[in-house]
Amino acid sequence: MKTAIKLVFVYFIVQILAALIAAPFSMLYSYAVNGTIDDASVMALAPSMLLGFVLMGAYLWKKGYLKDDGKIWSPVSVPYLGWSIVIGLSVIFLIDFVMSGLSFLPDWLGTTFDILQSGWLGIICISVLGPVLEEMLFRGAITKVLLQKYSPVKAIVFSALIFGIFHINPAQVVGAVLSGLLFAWLYYKTGSLIPGILIHILNNGLSVFFSLHYPDMKYTSDLLGEPAYWICTVVAAVLFIVSYKVMNSYRLPGSNTTFKV
Repeated sequence: MKTAIKLVFVYFIVQILAALIAAPFSMLYSYAVNGTIDDASVMALAPSMLLGFVLMGAYLWKKGYLKDDGKIWSPVSVPYLGWSIVIGLSVIFLIDFVMSGLSFLPDWLGTTFDILQSGWLGIICISVLGPVLEEMLFRGAITKVLLQKYSPVKAIVFSALIFGIFHINPAQVVGAVLSGLLFAWLYYKTGSLIPGILIHILNNGLSVFFSLHYPDMKYTSDLLGEPAYWICTVVAAVLFIVSYKVMNSYRLPGSNTTFKV
């Protein structure tokens, strides 16, 4: 657990360092283009996030967290990846259903995400680079370490809780915990980051898409309406159960044991 907490702490330190590095360049660029540095902090958001991702990825690689004789980057199998997309979409929809009942939770980072989504670099950081880095950190490093010290159930739950708390923003914490359970479980089942990365990119990509194209939509129910929303919710629940049962019988490559959680 100490290692897991340390890695999260290192991540925040790296992000702060990246922001401090990016700020002067953003100020110079803002002054050169606009004749003022008033919007320099806004312009620095995406570049500092990108730099933070690069630095944290380099740290994880140098410390050996991402070295697992190739298995950590294994695509597993085409059918399994297909079922990963199915369970991922169902979980994304079900989390939206849960969060619609928690609409009272404040969104502290709404403005920050709006700023990031105003440019292509920010969109790439949110929808692609962020998911890749978070999977490397929380599954490739933190979940891996927790699985070495705790039972699979405890390791998966602890990993999900840390992932949720890491997001800080109340409007994201619950959803992050629930999705973190899926991501950690997928890593435990396969030893690969690829299924989790695909679902994570799908989740963040859909969030960005709906935010840009349907800015007034807060939850899926606002777009679908009734009874379509309730039908989709039932379908999502059924797909989750079916895909979970299929994927839970997955046999780890090179192993004669079928692990189930």
